[in-house]
Amino acid sequence: MTSRGHWSALGLPLLGAAGTITVWWLVTIVFAIRPFFLPAPPDVLDAFRREPAYLLEATWVTLWETLAGFAIAAGAGLVVALLLAASPTIERATLPMIVAFNAVPKVAVGPLLVLWMGYGPRPKIALVALIAFFPVVVSTMAGLTSTPAELGELSRSLSASRWQSYAKIRVPWALPQVFVGLKLAISLAVIGAVVAEIQSPNSGLGAVIVLTGQSADTPLAFAAIGLLALLGISLFYLTAAAERLLLPWAREIASEGSP
Repeated sequence: MTSRGHWSALGLPLLGAAGTITVWWLVTIVFAIRPFFLPAPPDVLDAFRREPAYLLEATWVTLWETLAGFAIAAGAGLVVALLLAASPTIERATLPMIVAFNAVPKVAVGPLLVLWMGYGPRPKIALVALIAFFPVVVSTMAGLTSTPAELGELSRSLSASRWQSYAKIRVPWALPQVFVGLKLAISLAVIGAVVAEIQSPNSGLGAVIVLTGQSADTPLAFAAIGLLALLGISLFYLTAAAERLLLPWAREIASEGSP
């Protein structure tokens, strides 16, 4: 990558973040907003310095719940998508139910998960998995059903079996689309973890936001929100980096196909 490419990839996002923080700081100064309503960036930094161990422990809890739920959603979503794409009968019988369940607000399911699984990390991980599951299924099915017809004809001309065609052609072709779903799912997983922690505020960054809201410690709540944003960004770009590492050919195909 050239120096210009490095600047576009790293410098521009940092510049955008710095500009946002600067505008935020200026707004608090110009309008004389009290930290109780909108803390300035120095107030948030003071909250970090005041409670570093508390915030780091909460971040670790949220990270664990996010990754555990995402792993379950990714594994189950891939298996379900493979089954649905392999059998039109199974797809017609089960896909409407999956769509209907996805339409149910997961906030309404949270209390039931606590009732079934008790307090602790298990209902939170389950809620994360439920929220992140559907994007993986949809994106994987889209990839598996978008195999070019000429590749299917090639596999038939080589007398490849159905499962050989799946393993050698359809699955590799679907992988870029799978990663689209994974990147969306990892972002939703962070949201799911926070929603679960707000409903059961005994640990994690969501609990920090709830408890600091009750104690009117707005800077500490903003510190937790900032850590959530950093967590979401980091997990998204780690997934994108895994895609670049595992599928270096996908970008070449996309660039060849673009006008």
